[in-house]
Amino acid sequence: MALTYSAGSLVKARGREWVVLPESRPDLLVLRPLGGSDDDIAAVFPAFEAVDEAKFAPPEPGDLGDQRAAGLLRTALRVGFRSGAGPFRSLAGIAVEPRAYQLVPLLMALRQKTVRMLISDDVGIGKTIEAGLVASELLAQGEATGLAVLCSPALAEQWQQELRSKFGIDAELVLSSTVSRLERGLDLGQSLFDKYPHVIVSTDFIKSPRHRDDFVRHCPDLVIVDEAHTCVVADDTSTASQNQLRYELLRRVAQDETRHLLLVTATPHSGKESAFRNLLGLVKPELADVSLDSEAGRKLLAQHFVARKRADVRQYLTKEDGLTDDSLAERTAFPSDRYFKDETYKLSPEYRALLDDAIAYASERVEQAGSQGKREARIAWWSAIALLRSLVSSPRAAAQTLRTRSAAAIAASAEEADRLGAPLNSDAADSDAMEGMDVAPGAETTEDPRSHLAELADIAAQLEGPAKDLKLKALIKHLKALLADGHNPIVFCRYIPTAEYLAAQLENDKDSGRRGPLGARTVVKAVTGTLSPQQRLERIEKLAEEAGGDAAARRVLIATDCLSEGVNLQHHFDAVVHYDLAWNPTRHDQREGRVDRYGQRKDQVRVITLYGDDNGIDGKVLEVLIRKHRQIKKDLGISVSVPDELSTGVTDAIVEWLLMRGREDQDALFSADAFKVSTAKLDSDWNSAAEREKASRSRFAQRSVHPQEVAREVAAVREALGGAGEVDTFVRESLGALGAVLRGDGEDFTAQVGGTPIGLRDALAPTVGAEVIEKDRPIPFRADPAVARGEAALVRTDPVVGALASHVLNAALDTQADGARPARRCGVVTTDAVGTLTTLLLVRYRFHLTLPSRGGEKQLVAEDARLVAFEGSARKAEWLPPERARDLLDATASESTDRHYAERTMTRLLTQLPDVYGHLEAYGEELAAELDASHRRVRQASGEIVRGLSVTVQKPADVLGAYVYLPAVPSVPAVAPAAPGVSA
Repeated sequence: MALTYSAGSLVKARGREWVVLPESRPDLLVLRPLGGSDDDIAAVFPAFEAVDEAKFAPPEPGDLGDQRAAGLLRTALRVGFRSGAGPFRSLAGIAVEPRAYQLVPLLMALRQKTVRMLISDDVGIGKTIEAGLVASELLAQGEATGLAVLCSPALAEQWQQELRSKFGIDAELVLSSTVSRLERGLDLGQSLFDKYPHVIVSTDFIKSPRHRDDFVRHCPDLVIVDEAHTCVVADDTSTASQNQLRYELLRRVAQDETRHLLLVTATPHSGKESAFRNLLGLVKPELADVSLDSEAGRKLLAQHFVARKRADVRQYLTKEDGLTDDSLAERTAFPSDRYFKDETYKLSPEYRALLDDAIAYASERVEQAGSQGKREARIAWWSAIALLRSLVSSPRAAAQTLRTRSAAAIAASAEEADRLGAPLNSDAADSDAMEGMDVAPGAETTEDPRSHLAELADIAAQLEGPAKDLKLKALIKHLKALLADGHNPIVFCRYIPTAEYLAAQLENDKDSGRRGPLGARTVVKAVTGTLSPQQRLERIEKLAEEAGGDAAARRVLIATDCLSEGVNLQHHFDAVVHYDLAWNPTRHDQREGRVDRYGQRKDQVRVITLYGDDNGIDGKVLEVLIRKHRQIKKDLGISVSVPDELSTGVTDAIVEWLLMRGREDQDALFSADAFKVSTAKLDSDWNSAAEREKASRSRFAQRSVHPQEVAREVAAVREALGGAGEVDTFVRESLGALGAVLRGDGEDFTAQVGGTPIGLRDALAPTVGAEVIEKDRPIPFRADPAVARGEAALVRTDPVVGALASHVLNAALDTQADGARPARRCGVVTTDAVGTLTTLLLVRYRFHLTLPSRGGEKQLVAEDARLVAFEGSARKAEWLPPERARDLLDATASESTDRHYAERTMTRLLTQLPDVYGHLEAYGEELAAELDASHRRVRQASGEIVRGLSVTVQKPADVLGAYVYLPAVPSVPAVAPAAPGVSA
């Protein structure tokens, strides 16, 4: 008759030992390898395969290690945990180590039966990580069964990569380019949202009524909305707007009160109070109307809204936050304030003549069209703006615009002309999508191939190069200075032809042997909207790869605004050059935010803004819009968007004045009545928006989770899983003992692993690349968790650290393993750190958790490793507090210990171990009670979430390691020379 095994018990099958999981049945065992991860789970039929009860073997007294053995084994064991016993089920299994402040949204979420949150932390703080933490935890606990991320199509692949690499969530892309392929694999009548539990969906694709209804009917029970501010509308907005379609989609998704909803945006206000209220109404309908000036209103909002500036979290869990000491303090290395420098250039005589001719032509066309009708006037207006903006950008953009028919020329009405012309010619902060917006607009309104504009295009084409294009000449000068100072800049342009022109002028041409003006070691690449989102990321990685690890090599990326939102570029670049001024300052902030964010190595991000001193446009845009935006951000610490219609009003006034008066009379612009009216309204409304934002940041500061609560949970997580200092020591000591060559004395170092055991090299190859292992290239290890591709972070969740820990643990458990074995299960150390015989035990506990969820109770098995220590013999043990046990890991040998004496000592201890089993079981019960209390504390806001919760310890516990510390006194027998590995 087959035995019945309870969840958490040990069995032996297929030549190895396993832990029985709760999903098992009498006829089918679901097993996880002892010390393995969820990826190794297997199912076994006891009727067809031999399954025996297993007991964890005690350590062998002859397998002695040195003073480091206990600490290395403990860390290797804890790094291998992939399902923690604490209230945060997912933290042990994700491949990112969150900052303490990033746990705040997670704590807020776990206090809600149905999670509804607006996460509005500042740019670069890590909102994607925060949303991913909440999603990962809800899925791990069974509170959610599926996930949908709604985002811009340009960011879909980045979301997919983030979820897969950091959280182990495989999500399918649902885009206009992928939906046909996905639908071909469906069964009759099946929705692709039923077939694929985790999806990343283009908001612009799914918002149309044809796709929206199917999504709403089959929508997963957890939805994340990225850039959520683009999905709401103010009350005075036309119902025909694209934002209205997005808002209708989200409104229907949010109607299901049982659906978890996370809205993510760095700019929840966007200058319009009604739009902000509509956003809050998606989170919780009452928030759309509640008085936020009342204590009750603010308290309600605080449960669902988190919005912090960098200054709020740069130093966190310190005494200033109300803690008693700084032992848990976390300092996040955000870059300091950006360094701004505005650099001017003047037009060459030839370029000035071309611009004057174009202005005169555009002025004449606008004047003539005004007498022909409203439609003709609007077509001429958009043609004029396209002409002026492209001429100010570059000769190549000008030539293309002059030869291209205006998009507005086909309009049947003035309103259609505005709808067609505005997206390509303005820089609206909340434009539908960045895709396709970087093409050069057309200015031609006739069919005549030899029109005056065609003649101007031929002239523009002849002005390419730094001799006649003094804007390009100025760029080269400033790029050389940045490169000489060790920076790797991104140059942002408005139009694709300009980006391609700059790349052609600046890059080194290997085929012809032509050397670019920035030096032979500078790699230049262009990324524009002609590439798909995935191709853009691949080209950036290729640029970084070509520059390589040579300290003298430099990278220059030329990009359009297709990279200004969402894409993270801080690992490869640290300076921004605005080659073309955006006509909405929010776009500048978006560009700079790509590099000025967490993970940036430079303390200061440099920003250079190029502007024309005599082109009639740039100087006014810079003075009225860009500099004011900077000042508001400096005063508040956050960006405040200028309403699009106000910035458009100012730029329209500038263009209108230019067409009427020309370039030479620009000083009089500031005294013109129309300009005064538009700028006065801009200042008034912008200042009001800034004051509202300042007041809201103060009134709605995150107060629902206090730093003391975060500190308590952070301490518990570090106790169970280990901290960064422990991992740093483990990696250095393990690699050194295994034969790696380490270089670097600071926080960061490199390791060459060519001399390590073949098993370790095979384990590392998939994480760092086979070529790195084969050619024995250095592997960089960084103290900062935000690492670039090819680098390893000194955190427990990094794949390289995980592979190393798995090798060390397996070698420790297998006494027959080949090669060096840094961690051992036994050790005898003679040391000044103790005054009497002291024993340290490394004990693994298994816990059986019953966690209630909306889908019913979930049964889980989790592991924990603890150190316990006692003085004297096992029979009369005097147990030490946990901190004393941890201190023994730092004890160093003061003299060698005779190997034969050490083996006899260890044999005696192992014989007496049954005398301490009672204490180990009692300690396990204490740990189970602490875990139960921790789960209840985190879920304290909802009685339903904790009803039925229980944590019990599986007996017996496993003694993984036993280490004896002898006092360094004359009574200790001495000493032939120690055998290798007995002491250090």
